[in-house]
Amino acid sequence: MSDAKRIKLDSRERPVIVTHSGTFHADEALAVHLLTKLPALADAELVRTRDPAEIAKGTVVVDVGAEYLPSAHRYDHHQRGFFETFDAEHKTKLSSAGLVWKHFGRDILAAHMQCADDDERIPTLYRKMYDDFVEAIDGHDNGIPLYPGISDPPAYRSRTDLSSRISFMNPRWNETWDDADLLARFRRASKLAGTEFFERVDDAVESWLPARQLVVDALRARTSFEGADPAGRIVLFERAVVWKSHIFELEEELGITEKPLEQVARAGRACESRELREPPRSARSMARHP
Repeated sequence: MSDAKRIKLDSRERPVIVTHSGTFHADEALAVHLLTKLPALADAELVRTRDPAEIAKGTVVVDVGAEYLPSAHRYDHHQRGFFETFDAEHKTKLSSAGLVWKHFGRDILAAHMQCADDDERIPTLYRKMYDDFVEAIDGHDNGIPLYPGISDPPAYRSRTDLSSRISFMNPRWNETWDDADLLARFRRASKLAGTEFFERVDDAVESWLPARQLVVDALRARTSFEGADPAGRIVLFERAVVWKSHIFELEEELGITEKPLEQVARAGRACESRELREPPRSARSMARHP
């Protein structure tokens, strides 16, 4: 049973999402919006507090309470001894956004895409949205530098400056405000974070995934098209496609060992070929031929 399905609701009471009061950050702003995508929490009341008695009433509690207890839907990351990561392959400590995505991401995607929770697209999107969006928020909130050392590769991908934009939505130091104003600001910040997140999901569903499938098809057909290299070192694309973000990962997934691969794009009678040497995150040399 998924974590989302384990949320127990009293039919007589409205569910409550609790996060901390005071200055807000991108991690809990996103976490709250993500949670409201779940049908069980779609109309949840939002409470911002640091009062233990109020926190205890929460159906789901994020970024406050000094407790990480998924069975009780408590998702804080500030307590001593907390070193949870997305999975064994990731090293970035989770914030509340990462915790919510880790435990509810698949159900959130299914709800947003209006598909079954076992849809074959979900595992790929679940990983992609963490890598491309959520992990940077985790890293920023936990004070993890993007570049640990001068010569080190980036610790995570940073493709949005959402954390900074959310920070600027807090009141200025010399600005007067009250709890009602801060709650309204938080709601706007949460909507901003969630809107941007799901725009990226939609882009992945409508553009990134179809491109990925075309690359998969081309890789699988690399020995069967007319004029193919018997060793499978030529990949033919019959139409223009965004392939760079897919091909190196798919080589590994599909167990392709022929190196180097040569990518050929056919446009009418003309062809363009490129030798594929290194993954796109590095400084790659690509030979272009007429």
